[in-house]
Amino acid sequence: MKTGIHPEYRPVVFRDRVGDVAFLTRSTLTSTKTVEWEDGNTYPVFDVEISSASHPFYTGNARVMDTAGRVELFERRYGRR
Repeated sequence: MKTGIHPEYRPVVFRDRVGDVAFLTRSTLTSTKTVEWEDGNTYPVFDVEISSASHPFYTGNARVMDTAGRVELFERRYGRR
């Protein structure tokens, strides 16, 4: 790799405001906001709208579409070929 052209890769906290969960991981993102983590260190923090803690697919609140009913509705409207 070339030196001096890549952004700094460091620990960052991603905080899900809806799920009230925070994840410590590594990223190249930068932020002016910081948070003190459980280990006593201060890390940049990014607030995200949705994560695996609040996404309907991962929490089990996802709605399943009735595809058979939609096909029957289409066939009633436009007929079967």
